[in-house]
Amino acid sequence: MKTIGIIGGISWLSSAEYYRIINEMVNERLGGVNSAKIILYSVNYEEIKTLTFSGDWQGIATMISSIAVNLEKAGADCILLGANTMHKIAGEVQAAISVPLLHIADVTGKAIQQLNLTKCALLGTKYTMEMGFYQQQLEQYNITTLLPGEADRQFIHDAIYNEMGKNIFLASTKEKIIAIIDGLRKEGAEGVILGCTEIPLMIQQQDCAIHVFDTTQIHAAAAVAFALEENFFVR
Repeated sequence: MKTIGIIGGISWLSSAEYYRIINEMVNERLGGVNSAKIILYSVNYEEIKTLTFSGDWQGIATMISSIAVNLEKAGADCILLGANTMHKIAGEVQAAISVPLLHIADVTGKAIQQLNLTKCALLGTKYTMEMGFYQQQLEQYNITTLLPGEADRQFIHDAIYNEMGKNIFLASTKEKIIAIIDGLRKEGAEGVILGCTEIPLMIQQQDCAIHVFDTTQIHAAAAVAFALEENFFVR
């Protein structure tokens, strides 16, 4: 079994989900008391948030790349950035290490392609929705993305930072996000990408009339497939 390196803490809530999901999947495959080999580095989310809000992506890249290098030195055979927004600097991180960085948008694109869908809504922070790095990965799989309107993008962004990242999950916020998803469905979205690893803690498949792509689950599944040298597919 290969060792998975995770850069987490962005936020700790979704990092706990990564740890749980990866270990459950490994145990499902191998049985007994088998669990995953994981090296987890958990950052201080406040430091990352401050750099993000100030637009210091180079500072973030330097910090995260250094952590990735240390994880590789510690024995990690692959690296996961346990947050969608941080994939803005995925290229810089990959350039700093010799082991593969499993890109969350890339494996999400593969999961969507497996279902033969070509148009999906994308929800996440404003950085994830607006900076284009996510769309560039999905375009490789001939997937078109639909975004909420500007006011709805701001609502989701604020909910992620002011509520979900603080372990606050309000029924009113969930209702609003489900309504946003339904509006995008009416615009032609065949599925919705929950492009923030906290959103799946609130929104699940049973809440939506279109296919839900839980990026935490998909990313974790890709890591397990890598660790066990299996072909990656959505189960």
